[in-house]
Amino acid sequence: MRIGINTFLFTSPFTNESTSLFKTFKKWGFDTVEIPVEDPSHIDPAHVKRELDRHGLVCGSICACMGPGRDLRGTPAAQKAGLQYMMKLIDQMVVLDCPSLIGPVYSEVGRADAVPAAEYKKQWATVVKHLKTLARHAEKKGRQVCLEPLNRFETDFINTCDQGLKMIKAVGSPALKLHLDTFHMNIEEKNQAAAIVKAGSKLAHFHACGSDRGTPGNDHIDWKPIVKALRQVNYKGDVVIESFTTDVKVIARAAAIWRRMEPTRDEIAVKGLQFLRKALR
Repeated sequence: MRIGINTFLFTSPFTNESTSLFKTFKKWGFDTVEIPVEDPSHIDPAHVKRELDRHGLVCGSICACMGPGRDLRGTPAAQKAGLQYMMKLIDQMVVLDCPSLIGPVYSEVGRADAVPAAEYKKQWATVVKHLKTLARHAEKKGRQVCLEPLNRFETDFINTCDQGLKMIKAVGSPALKLHLDTFHMNIEEKNQAAAIVKAGSKLAHFHACGSDRGTPGNDHIDWKPIVKALRQVNYKGDVVIESFTTDVKVIARAAAIWRRMEPTRDEIAVKGLQFLRKALR
């Protein structure tokens, strides 16, 4: 398993200039970089790829940033914008030699409100339709899309491993896989290890975050059974630290980070990496 770092810990938005972070990531010992591309115009993927190569790193994943106006169950305009945005990301992934588009690829983050069962069913069918289109594009380009369940405060649509697997089955594409995150699972799953085992071969991406979005290992999460479960399902994908701090204001607000979780964000990266190396050894 490769260990990666999500760049939201250090910057937003990620641009061509943000590639200056790669030297530090390599020095710390990370294998992969996860890049949230907030708008495809923010980067020249060929330039980013050259900088990754120069520092001996790879882009393991591109994170879909499903902000306002990008929503596969939203207005017709939001559905179109969300789908077109993710199709462009997949095209950029080819240039970056990046295998995985990850994140809440189904809806705008922060849209969380109870709806009648009939309306939820209608939304579900709409998302299935669009994800079939997205997955077909991913298949043609030799990429995969990894769908991430989020906690109840960030979405009312897909919160659990079970719901994610149900969506994957409904779409029926080998390019659509599951992405699990220890922070979200800490809120929504009865047992994180059991959820990983249930995901099985469908699990293609994994976020390792502290229970408070801080440093993995410096929290109350029981990591031993999580690691055991990852081994049990023969997980071969990336394990990525996706933690946030108050230093990146726009992300802090979006993720409701109102206080300093750790002394420094460098410490989250360095100590988190040390912990994961030891735990996954």
